[in-house]
Amino acid sequence: MSIAFVREKEGGEAFEDLPDRPVSPHPNFVTSEGLALIEAELERLHAEHAGLAPDDKPGQSRVGRDLRYWTARRTSAQVVEPSSGDEVHFGSTVEIERDDGVRQTFRIVGEDEADPARGTLAYVAPLAVALTGKQAGDTVTVAGHETEIVAVR
Repeated sequence: MSIAFVREKEGGEAFEDLPDRPVSPHPNFVTSEGLALIEAELERLHAEHAGLAPDDKPGQSRVGRDLRYWTARRTSAQVVEPSSGDEVHFGSTVEIERDDGVRQTFRIVGEDEADPARGTLAYVAPLAVALTGKQAGDTVTVAGHETEIVAVR
């Protein structure tokens, strides 16, 4: 009999072996706020795990996968303290003006804490890479568009 016609047991064993979340190959630089976010997520996941029913295989699998990811991220986290200066670096807040006249402000942060919609940009994002080491008044080109650095804080 073909395996295609064998009924799986109830309970969704397909959830038991969720693949691990991919971990970035880049160094895990974080701000102190980013480290606190990782630790809060680990605390939340431990509490969620403790509250799951033993027979909740999908939940156990999902939380286990996320715990493995965030534990790895916590273990590899390297806190980078902000430094002062006129050049853009990890932790800088940068105000830019795009070639279409739109002004935006971003803080350059770690990958897990980045959310461009909220004004944070991963240090490995193309725009952040182009801005790093530059100063106010400099212009960079990203994806064919020029962007001028207005201010660095």
